[in-house]
Amino acid sequence: MRKFRKVLDGLTTSSPASTLGSPSCGSGAGTPTAAPTPKEIDVQETLQSENFQLCKTVRHGFPNQPTALAFDPVQKLLAIGSRSGGVRILGRPGVDCYCQHDSGAAVLQLQFLINEGALVTACADDTLHLWNLRQRRPAILHSLKFNRERITFCHLPFQSKWLYVGTERGNTHIVNIESFILSGYVIMWNKAIELATKTHPGPVVHLSDSPKDEGKLLIGFESGTIVQWDLRGKKADFRIYYDEAIHSASWHHEGKQFMCSHSDGSLTLWNLRNTTKPFQVTFPHGKIQKDGRKESCKPILKVEYKTTRNSEPFVIFSGGLSYDKAGRRPTLTIMHGKAITVLEMDYPIVEFMALCETPYINEVQEPYAVVVLLEKDLIVVDLTQNSFPIFENPYPMDIHESPVTCTAYFADCPPDIIPILYSIGAKHKKTGYSHKEWPISGGTWTLGSHTYPEIIITGHADGTIKFWDASAITLQMLYKMKTSKVFEKPKPGEGRAAELVEEDPFAVQMVSWCPQSRMFCVVGISAHIILYHFSKYEANTQIESLEVRLQCESEDVISPSENENDPCFSESGSHSPQAHHQQSVSPVSGTTEGNKHSIPCLKVKDRMVRVPPGYQAELVIQLQGIDGEPPQQITSLDINSAYGLLAFGNCNGLAVVDYLQKTVLLCMSTLDLYGAADPYQRLTRSPRRHRQSTSEFCMRGLSNFYSDSKKRIRTSYQSLTELSDNQQSFDMERSKSPTSDHVNGHCTSPTSQPCSAGKPRAQMGAEGPRLTRRGPGRPPFRKAQSAACMEISLPVSHTEGYASRRAMLQQLHGVTMYSHDEHHTGAPYCWSEKAAESRENSFSRSRSSSVSSIDRDTKEAVTTLQFGESYGRKSDALTTPCLWVGTSLGIALVIPMSIPTDQEERMEEPVTFGPSGAVLMLKGSVLHLSFLDCSGTLIQSPYEVWRDINAAEDPDRPRKRKLVHFSPSSSQETYADGHLAVVCSEKQAKVFLMPSQSCLFVHNITESSFVLRADVVSVCNSVCLACFCANGHVMTLSLPSLRPLMDVNYLPLTDMRIARTFCFTNGGQALYLSSPTEIQRITYSQEMCDNLQDMLGELFIPIETPEVQNRGFLKGFFGGNATTFDREELFGEASAGKASRSLAQHIPGQAGMEGMKVAAGGVVGELARARIALDERGQRLGELEERTALMMTSAESFSKHAHELMLKCKDKKWYQF
Repeated sequence: MRKFRKVLDGLTTSSPASTLGSPSCGSGAGTPTAAPTPKEIDVQETLQSENFQLCKTVRHGFPNQPTALAFDPVQKLLAIGSRSGGVRILGRPGVDCYCQHDSGAAVLQLQFLINEGALVTACADDTLHLWNLRQRRPAILHSLKFNRERITFCHLPFQSKWLYVGTERGNTHIVNIESFILSGYVIMWNKAIELATKTHPGPVVHLSDSPKDEGKLLIGFESGTIVQWDLRGKKADFRIYYDEAIHSASWHHEGKQFMCSHSDGSLTLWNLRNTTKPFQVTFPHGKIQKDGRKESCKPILKVEYKTTRNSEPFVIFSGGLSYDKAGRRPTLTIMHGKAITVLEMDYPIVEFMALCETPYINEVQEPYAVVVLLEKDLIVVDLTQNSFPIFENPYPMDIHESPVTCTAYFADCPPDIIPILYSIGAKHKKTGYSHKEWPISGGTWTLGSHTYPEIIITGHADGTIKFWDASAITLQMLYKMKTSKVFEKPKPGEGRAAELVEEDPFAVQMVSWCPQSRMFCVVGISAHIILYHFSKYEANTQIESLEVRLQCESEDVISPSENENDPCFSESGSHSPQAHHQQSVSPVSGTTEGNKHSIPCLKVKDRMVRVPPGYQAELVIQLQGIDGEPPQQITSLDINSAYGLLAFGNCNGLAVVDYLQKTVLLCMSTLDLYGAADPYQRLTRSPRRHRQSTSEFCMRGLSNFYSDSKKRIRTSYQSLTELSDNQQSFDMERSKSPTSDHVNGHCTSPTSQPCSAGKPRAQMGAEGPRLTRRGPGRPPFRKAQSAACMEISLPVSHTEGYASRRAMLQQLHGVTMYSHDEHHTGAPYCWSEKAAESRENSFSRSRSSSVSSIDRDTKEAVTTLQFGESYGRKSDALTTPCLWVGTSLGIALVIPMSIPTDQEERMEEPVTFGPSGAVLMLKGSVLHLSFLDCSGTLIQSPYEVWRDINAAEDPDRPRKRKLVHFSPSSSQETYADGHLAVVCSEKQAKVFLMPSQSCLFVHNITESSFVLRADVVSVCNSVCLACFCANGHVMTLSLPSLRPLMDVNYLPLTDMRIARTFCFTNGGQALYLSSPTEIQRITYSQEMCDNLQDMLGELFIPIETPEVQNRGFLKGFFGGNATTFDREELFGEASAGKASRSLAQHIPGQAGMEGMKVAAGGVVGELARARIALDERGQRLGELEERTALMMTSAESFSKHAHELMLKCKDKKWYQF
C-alpha cells in the first residue's frame, strides 16, 4: 500500500505564439484558468510483485505439423507428436495436456506403457525420453541419447519393460525401461541376414513380437527383407526376401500369418508354414489394363490386420491408389470381407491406428474405431456401423479451418451471453455423426472453483468469426458467423475492381465487441467495417451502407491565404479527406463523375435478405479509393453503444459515424484535428466540399475546426510498420517518417519542410502510399513524384544521435529506420531497394493489432481510439462525452462531443464536435488509452443495455434505450474534480490528471525494444498496466504510480503471428497464436498459478488391467496358446552383459521431486510418490552401478600397471635400482 501526494496547481498561461506541445509534460496550451484548491490524492495500491508470476496454462487447437500417434487401450488416452518436439495428450473433454521437448527435435514415434502412466518418445535427434504421466504436468524421468546410430523404429510389448529399438544401420537394440540403460543383447544386421547376402538390408522399418511366442521377434527391413529372430537361440527362424520395399507389417492374432504393405501398392499375406513365397498377393486399387498388366499404384504406407469374433477380419490401410488418377484426395481404405470402403480425406494422412477392445495381441482384436491423424485434422471413424460414420470431435481442432488473422480475449463476461450464443450456434451444427460416445475418454476433469465466463473471438482469412467458450481453461465452439454473406459474390473479370480483389478479400483485420450491449464490429482487409447487432429472432432486413473517402489528395492544395477572408465553407487544405454516404436502396447516389474509379472492391447486397438468429448486419462502411487504387487499411476502431457512435482511423485521418442515424459525422485528416497554441483564438476552417455539390457530405459540427498556417510537424521516435506472415501477407506500402527527439515531453527537432504563412504547403505526389498487390520484384512502396524526393539509403553519418540505437534495433529485430536529420532537412529520404528485398525475411514493427503507413510529414496514422466520459478542456467542470485519439507520432488528442440526451432528439438531432482541448505527448506510437478515477479504480466506458430490436413490441410499453454511465464526477463525490488518464505508447507510459492535463507519473518502458501490446487489466481486485514487448518481455506496471511489478523474458518474438494475435485480458490472463493451428494461453497472476493444478485434468487413473481370456483346454493343447519367456533372464546384465558406453548416453530427468510435489494433491498422490521413489531409487542404483564399474576399471588398470612394473623389475638386482 502506497500513498501518493500531488498538488493541483494551475499551469502558466501560454503565449499565443507558443508552439504545440510546449507546456510541461506535453499538455496542450489553453486559456488562463483559476488555480484549483490544492487537493490531496490518496491512491492505495494493493498490488505487489508477489502477486505476479508468469506461466503457461493450456494450449488449444490442432497440433501443428503432427508426426506420430499412440493410444493406450486401457487408459483410453491418445498422444500426438509434432515436428517441433511437442506432445499433446488427449482424454475426455477437459483432459488436454501439452508437453514440449527442450531440444525441439521432431517426434518420430510414440509408445505408451499401457496402463502404467508413462510414455516413451523417440525424437529425430536420436534420443529416447520416458515421460511420467502420473502427474498433471508430465515430466521426463529418463533420456537415452544414441551417439553412433539413428533411431528408425521402436516397439514395446505389452507388460514388458524391454523396449526394442531399430536403427538406420539395420541393428536392433534393447533398452530397459525402468533404468533406461541399454542391454548388452544386440541383434546385428549381418547376423539377421544370410552370410551369402551381398547387399545391406536397409534400415529397420518394423519390429513386433509374435502373438504365438513372445520369444520370436519379427524384423522388417526397408529393402524387403523379413526376418523372424529367435531371441533365445539368437538365430533366425526364417528369412524372406521380397522384391518390393516394405513399409509396415501386421500380425494375425493367432500368430500363424502376417500381412505386409509394399511400395508398389500391394498387400502380401505370409503363412509361417511356407515362407518361400507369399500366401496371397493383392493390389486393392490396381486394375488389370487392356494389355493384361496391373496398373502402377502408389505405396501403401501402413496396414493393420484386425480380427473379429463374428465376422470377417478388417484390413485397414492408407495409400495404394493408382497413379493415373491425378488430383485424387488421400484415402483410407477399409476392407471387411468382400466389401471395400474408400474414405477420402481432406488432408494427407500422417498416421492411423485401429482402436481395439483388448491390449493383448494374441486375442481376437475386435476393432471398434480407427483414429486417423491428418496433417491438419484428427478424425475417428466408427467401425461398428456399416456406413462408417465419424465421431463428433469434442476438441477444438478446427481453429485453423481458415487461417486465424486476429484474436480477442474477454474475461468475466456477462453470465447470460455464453448460453445464448451456444443455443443459437447449436442450431447450425453439422449432422451425420456417429451416435456413440467419443472413444477417447481417459483421465478425469472437474470444473474448478476459480472459474468465470470467458470468451475468445477469432477472426479468419475467409471472413469467418468464431466465438469460443474459454471458461475453466477449456475451449468449446459457441457460435460461428460469416461476414462474407453481407456482400455479393465477386464475379471474375468484373471491371477494374475485380483486379484489385485480394486473395482473401474478406479477411478479418480487427474486431470490437461490447458484451453488455452485444454490439459487434468487424474490420476487414478490404478497408470495410461491418456493424452487427444481436437478436434471438430471424428477420428480413436490408443492410445499409456508407462510403467514406478518407484520402489526402495533393492536387487540391489550397493555401491558407485563400481561406483567411472567407468565413463560409470553402475548399479545404491538402489534409482534408472527403466523405459521402449512400443508402443501400440507392447504391449510386453518392457516386459522381469525379470519383467514378473509386468503387469499392466489395459490393454490399442491396436487396432484402433473410438473416438467421444471432448477429445480424446493420451497417456496412467502406472506404473509397482514388484513381482506381484501393484505400489504406484501417488501423484503429472503437464503438460505443451508449453514444451510438463508431470511430475508425487509418494513416490518412479519422472518421466518426453515427450508426443510429446512419450518417458520417466527422471525416478529417489527423493534422486537421490539432489546434494552434491558443485553442480559443483560431481561424475557422471548413470541411472539404465536393467539387460539384456539398449536399452529399455529412460533415457536422466541424465549424470549430481550423488549420493553422504555422502548424508544425509533430514527430517522435518512429519507424514504419508492416504485417507479414509465412502463411499470409498483408502488403502495406512503406513510406517515410521524420524523426525527432523529446525532452520532458517537448518536441525539439525542427520540421523537415516548414511552411510559412501565406505560402502553400509543398505538394505531395499524386500517388500516396496505398495497399498494393505486387510481385516479388516490386518494391513495397510507391515513389513520390516530387522533384525533391530521391531514392537513396540514409547514410549513417546523417543520424549522429540515433545511429547506435537504430543499428541496435535493426540487428535485434530487423527494423530498418530512416529519418530526417535536423542538419539535413532539405532532402527527404526514401526507402532503398535493399530494404524492399529484405521484406520477407526481416521483422517489422507492429503497433497494437493494426498496421500504419506514415508518408513524410503529412501521414500521421490514428493508432488507437477510445470513447468515454472525460474533460475536453482544462476549464471544464463536468465530464462530457469525449473521443480520445492516439496517433503514431505519440500524440493523444481529446475531442469533446455534444450528444442529445433525449431518445427522440438523439434520432433526429446531429451529434456535434468541439475543438480539441487537450494535446498530450509521449515518445513512440500511442497504443492504449484508459481512465481511472482518483482512487485508482478503472472507469468503464458507458454502454447501452442490450435489447432485442426484432422482438415483438408492446404498444403500451414502448422500449427505450437504457444507458449505463460510469462518470467519475457522478460516481465519486470526493473526487469529483477530475480523473486519471493512462496513456501508453510503444516506448513509455504516462498518467495524466484531467482536466488540468498535468502529468503525474512517467515510466520509460523500454529503450532497446518497443511495446507491441498494452492493456489496463484488473488483477486481484486492482488494476495494472500489462505490456508485451518485441524482445519477448512481459511486464506489468502498477497504477497510477507506474511502478514495475513484473518483468519476465518470456517469448522472443520470432513471428509476426504472435504480434498480431497477442492480447491481454482481466484476471491476469493472456493468449497468442503459438502456431498457425494452436492458441497458447498464459497467466501472469500468482493466484491462478497456485490454483492451476486444481484446474487441470488428471491423465492417469488407477484401472485394473484386463485379464487374459480363457482360450480353452483343446485350443491351448494343440499349440494355439502363447508361450511366455523371461526377458529379464535373457536381456539382463547377468546373461547379456553391458552395452558399449559409447553407443548411448543416459541422461537423468528433472521430474523427481517436482513430480512428487505436483502429484501430492491429486487422486493418485500416494501411488505417484511410490512410483517416483522407485524411479529415484533405480536412478541412484544406476549411478552407484556406474561408479562401481568405474572403480573396477580403475582397479584393473592399476593391477595391469603393477604387473608390468613387477615384470620390469623382476630380473633386476638390488643394486640396479
